[in-house]
Order: sequence, then structure tokens, then C-alpha cells
Amino acid sequence: MPSRVPDGGQRGWIIPIGGAENKENDRRILERFVRLSGGAEAEIIVIPTASRMHETGPRYEKLFREMGAGQVGVMDFDTRRDCQEPGRLRRLEAATGIFFTGGNQLRVTTLLGGTPVAKLIRQRNARGATVGGTSAGASILSEHMIAGGDEGSSAIDGSVRLAAGLGLTNRFIIDQHFRQRDRLGRLVTALSYNPFAVGIGLDEDTAAFIGPDDTLEVEGSGGVTIVDGADVSFSSIDATAEGQPICVLGMKVHFLTAGATFNLTTRTPSAGDLARRKE
Repeated sequence: MPSRVPDGGQRGWIIPIGGAENKENDRRILERFVRLSGGAEAEIIVIPTASRMHETGPRYEKLFREMGAGQVGVMDFDTRRDCQEPGRLRRLEAATGIFFTGGNQLRVTTLLGGTPVAKLIRQRNARGATVGGTSAGASILSEHMIAGGDEGSSAIDGSVRLAAGLGLTNRFIIDQHFRQRDRLGRLVTALSYNPFAVGIGLDEDTAAFIGPDDTLEVEGSGGVTIVDGADVSFSSIDATAEGQPICVLGMKVHFLTAGATFNLTTRTPSAGDLARRKE
């Protein structure tokens, strides 16, 4: 469950990224993560556990240093025992920014889920630390996580597998590489089981910057697809055979680009900067 924000405090930013974010020419997404983590005063921990490539962590460490972050370190986890080490916990306690790389989201949750590290990351975010992740590192941030599924734009019974994420919030469920891998169907299917959460489909090189007031702002070169099931009037998921299409009525879909916003509490979209440009 999400950690409670202390009285008088403010939750930190949550920044899921759709993967393949620009690391060379226009690095606005990663640069904004650094600024929100404290800039020159930031203490950022990179967690590359989702990836099995040894260069992943050092690559982000180098990038964040180039962007002006004060302190950057890499913290990988190979066993669940690693998640109990006092030294690692002390470093995370001091972190102002925590970043999860891409890879396999189930590798992260099976190693970190239910451990002191997972609990501490939730607590740090509730106390103001920025937590972000790209690709698989985006999927794990919420309480409900898409662990896998089929491509396609139709909602099909059995087309998505769900698992428990790290639980920074229960307000949304993330899918990434969204347009590039045609994942609308599996996100709609996930929400058809229980439309409490808001579905957030992130294109590559695109991020949702979710502030302490639960307002999501889009950044990057792609789009964010919002799937809102609050007004669903009917779903046939309970009576549909596996592999068959689902009937869902009343589900709303919004397509947001850079500058547009969506409030996760009121479920209200806004064109934001885009509307002002047309005036």
C-alpha cells in the first residue's frame, strides 16, 4: 500500500517514462527528473535491477552527472538478502531521487517486493523524494502492475497478466512502449477487471510527470493515452471466455501530448499549454 504522507508534508514526484527516452540531443525528460530531485543538491540512486546488462546502471549514472546532479550512485540487487543490508538502506534514506531502469519488471518485483527496500522507497516518496523509472521501471511504480500480455488494440479476455508492483500509488496502472507496441487492448482489459485505477499508456520518449497534487503533465516527443473507467456502465469480463473480445461500455479515452495535463483525483483532462498557444 502507498505510504502515508506526514502531516504538513508533501509527496514527491512520480515520473514514469515510456522507454527509449532521448539521451543524446533533447534530454528534457531526464534533465527535468534531475531538477526535481534537487539539481546540484540532488542525491540520486539508480537501480538497474530490471536489466541484466552491466552497463545500464553506469550509463544513467554518467548521464545524471553530466546533467548537473550533485551525487549519483548505482545500487543493484541480486538477491532479496541484499534488500536488508543496513548500508543500502542508509543510502536510500538520504536519496532525493530514485530512478529505476528498464528491463524485466518481474525481476524487480520478485527481488524487491515485500522487502525493507521497497517499504523505504515508498516512504521516501511520501516524504518528498522524486521516484522515476523508464519502461519496466515505469510499470513497477504503481500498486497494480502489468506483468505481460498480448499486443493489439482490442480488449481480449486473458490478453494481460497483472501482478503487484512496488505500490507508490494505487491511483493508476502503467503500460509503456504504448503506441510502438500497440498495447491499447491490454490496458483496457486490465481496467475492465476493476476500473478504479486510471490507465496511463506511455509512448516512447514520453513521460508523465505526476506532481504532489496528483496532476499529471506530459513531457516528451510522443503521447500519453489516458484510459478512464470511472463511468463504465457495463463490462462483460466476468462472462467472456478466454481469448474472446470483451464488451466495455462508458470507458473514456484521452490522448495527451506535451503540455497537456490530467488530474488523477478529479479525473479532469486539460489541454494546458496547447490551449494557450491557440488563443
